[in-house]
Amino acid sequence: MSTKSAGTLYTIGAYLLWGVFPLYFIALDPTGPFEVVAWRLLLTLVFCALLLSVTRGWQRLLVIWRQPRLLVLTALAGLLIYINWQVFVIATMGGAVVETSLGYFINPIFTVLLGVLVLHERVRAAQWAAIGIAGIAVGVIIVAHGTFPWIALSLTASFGLYGLVKKKIGPQVDAASGLTLESFWMIPVAIVILVFVAQDGRGITMGTISPLHTVLLSCAGIATAVPLLLFAAGTRRVDLSLVGMIQFITPIMQFLLGWAVLGEPMPPERWIGFVLVWLAIVVFVGDLLVQKARGRREEPAELV
Repeated sequence: MSTKSAGTLYTIGAYLLWGVFPLYFIALDPTGPFEVVAWRLLLTLVFCALLLSVTRGWQRLLVIWRQPRLLVLTALAGLLIYINWQVFVIATMGGAVVETSLGYFINPIFTVLLGVLVLHERVRAAQWAAIGIAGIAVGVIIVAHGTFPWIALSLTASFGLYGLVKKKIGPQVDAASGLTLESFWMIPVAIVILVFVAQDGRGITMGTISPLHTVLLSCAGIATAVPLLLFAAGTRRVDLSLVGMIQFITPIMQFLLGWAVLGEPMPPERWIGFVLVWLAIVVFVGDLLVQKARGRREEPAELV
């Protein structure tokens, strides 16, 4: 299998796993969303520590540990990914899977906007059109549907900013070390959450519901780390333009799960907003394809 084919499969695998995440978190009921994320943080750190031990990656982590700038950036990345995880699990377990899909539909377009505002990147006309249409879509949902899509916008903002921080970190931090540090910085948050959960009426549910529930909740670290590592392995092997198109697997799956499987409501006003978002995506992906084709034509012919 070629490197590009392997990278494509890794990337598709990551987005497929993220696409079915709502079903996994729903299966963790009656555990509350805050307890789920606390265990997710703790168990991801445990899994990453085991992975670093098996792959002899502790030396790489020590090199990063001696660089204060990278430590600050990984702490910021940890805070952003915690916010993203917490909002996603609250939404999934609260019957708002469709709105999570909206957030991840918009995310690539928001990432382009961040590139303009923060990195001063140049944006093509088609990309500006996609940004504009997505903005109109959010406005339609707010005005016509009468609800502020805080879940979608929180997911978009947190994951978009997380990607920006990871770009600032660059290749100096490998995937396993980065996820280890991000989880490590959030340990105080996880402990505080578990203390509050232990004091409420229901208390901590780990190990109290059923053996199957305990196993599922114990797998939260593996479920978190595996797609992230697949994603890291895939993106190192394929063009970012291909990743940009593959990534829509996740929100499509989440939308279909929320609407067709879980039966979440989709009134006409909400359909209009989603159709506008999908139109923005068509413009966005179409521009990627045009640029990819143009790049191929501009490549110099190989010498025989």
